[in-house]
Amino acid sequence: MAESSKETKTTIELATFYVGHALCGMDILKIQEINKLMEMTKVPQAPDYMVGILNLRGQIVTIIDLGQKLGLGRVEISSDSRNIIINAPGEHVGLLVSKISDVIMADPDRIEPAPANMSGVQGSFFTGVYKTENKLIGILDVKEVLRLESDNLGRGLER
Repeated sequence: MAESSKETKTTIELATFYVGHALCGMDILKIQEINKLMEMTKVPQAPDYMVGILNLRGQIVTIIDLGQKLGLGRVEISSDSRNIIINAPGEHVGLLVSKISDVIMADPDRIEPAPANMSGVQGSFFTGVYKTENKLIGILDVKEVLRLESDNLGRGLER
């Protein structure tokens, strides 16, 4: 029985992306879509990491500067910048990242616990670290990023 469970063990697909020079990743199943920057509307009195909101096919999406949120400084907007749109409970949230990288097939057993401080980022924003032959990928804890966001989001959008 133990042998068959090993055979059915699955890998997870990590969508990887850069926030400044930090390589991060998340389970691709958490991503609704990835798109280029669009016209965003600033939200008065919003937290400094909230870039603004945009209308994506009739859905209002809150865009968060992931670099600012993680304490790495603002994401430099360039032709490589993208919004990673995530289905958060009750809302759509976009994470502004520097550029998209590869999709990596990861063995969940090889994901190591995140150190307390990873590349100057609080370890609480990461569920773990995945090592490839030449890269170290911080696995983003999307729930943690969005949990803190939903606490502040309502205050910035109050009328």
